[in-house]
Amino acid sequence: MVILQLRFLLASFFTSIVGEAQYVMQDPVLMHYIDRRFLFLQSRLEKCNQDILDYVQEFHDFSRRMISRLEGLNVYKAEFKNEVAHLLTRVERAQRDIDYFESTRESTTCVEVDEDLVEKQLNEDAEEKRKVKLMLNASCDNMLAGIKSIKIVKKTGDMHGSWMTDPGKDHLKIYFLSGSKNNVILEFANIRAFTERNHKLTPRRVNLPSSWQGTGHVMYNGFLFYHIYGSLNEIVKYNIQRRKVTDRMLLPGAGQISAYELFPDTKIDLAIDEQGLWAIHAEPDTSGNLVITKINHLTMTVEHTWDTSCNSKNAEAAFLICGTLYVVYNSPSRGTSRIECVYDVLDTINTYEIPVLPFPKRQGSHSMIHYNPKEKQLFAWANGSQILYKLQTKQKV
Repeated sequence: MVILQLRFLLASFFTSIVGEAQYVMQDPVLMHYIDRRFLFLQSRLEKCNQDILDYVQEFHDFSRRMISRLEGLNVYKAEFKNEVAHLLTRVERAQRDIDYFESTRESTTCVEVDEDLVEKQLNEDAEEKRKVKLMLNASCDNMLAGIKSIKIVKKTGDMHGSWMTDPGKDHLKIYFLSGSKNNVILEFANIRAFTERNHKLTPRRVNLPSSWQGTGHVMYNGFLFYHIYGSLNEIVKYNIQRRKVTDRMLLPGAGQISAYELFPDTKIDLAIDEQGLWAIHAEPDTSGNLVITKINHLTMTVEHTWDTSCNSKNAEAAFLICGTLYVVYNSPSRGTSRIECVYDVLDTINTYEIPVLPFPKRQGSHSMIHYNPKEKQLFAWANGSQILYKLQTKQKV
C-alpha cells in the first residue's frame, strides 16, 4: 500500500516537471509572436498617423484655395452690384426719356378743356416764374459740364465731417468741423496753415453753444448756419467772431427723414451758390423726393420752395450752382460717385439732355459736397479725407 502511494506521488512529480519543461520550451515562440504583433500594430499606427497628416495638409490646401476663390467672388460680386446699379440708373433715365417724349406727343383723345381756366393757369405760372427771376440773379447762367480734377488736400479728423471757406467774407480762412455731431470749430488762417503741421500755426478754437446735426452746415458772410442737434428742423445763425447766436428759424417739412439715403445723419443740407443761402431736404409727402428752399440769410425767412424730381434713394450729397441742383448718387456698396439728377429752378435747362457726370475715379462715398461760388470749386469730405474738385462749366442752353 505504501509502495503504491509512493509510485503515485512520483508519477505526479514527473508529470509536473514535464509540463513545466514544455511551457518553458513554448515561451520563446509566444514572445516572438507577440513581438511580431506589436511591430505590426506599430507600423499600422505610423501609417495611420501619416495618412492623417496627409489629410490635414490636403484640407489646409483646399481651404486656402477656397478662401482665395471666395475673395475673388466677393470682388466679382461688388463689381456686379456696381454694374447692376449703374444699369438700373440708365434704365430709369431711359424711362424718364420715354415718358417725356410720350408727354410731348399730341393726344388723340378728345377732351373738353376750359380755355379760360388753362389761360389763367398759364398766367399764374408765368407770374410765378417772373417773381422767381426777380428774386434770383437771372444773369447767373453757368451750368456744370463736368468734374475736371480731384485734389486730396488732407486726411484728418473723423470719417465724416465738413470743411469750407466763407465765400462772402474772409474767404482765405478754413473752417474745419469734424464729425456729424459736435460743437467745436477749428478756424485756420489759410489753406497753408490747414495743410502744414506747424505748431506755430495753431487754429482758433470756437465752441458752439449747441452741437450740429449731420454735415450740412455752411459759412456765409461771417455767420455759420447749421441744423441744431436734437431738433426736428431748427436752423441756427451763429456769428463766428462775436461767438453768439444772432437768429434762428424753423424749416417747414424738413427733418422727418434723411436728405440722402446713403448718409442718413444729414437731415437738412444747407448750401451756398451765386444766389445765396439754400436748404435741401426730403419729405415723406414727396415720396422721398428732394425739396429745395431759398432762404433769406438776413431775415432767416423762407423766400420760395421747389419740389424737385430728384429722389433721395441712393443719394449721398447734393449742391447748387446758379440756382441749379445737382444730386450725387452712388451704390450702397460704395462705388463711383456720379451726378444723375439735375433740377433748375428757373427751368432754363433741359435736364433730359444732361448726361451722367461721373466724379474722378475713386472708390468710396462722400459725406459732404459743397459748392464755393467764389472759388468755383467743390469742397468735399470722403472717408476722412478733405477734397477739392475743380469744375468745368458752360452757359445754360
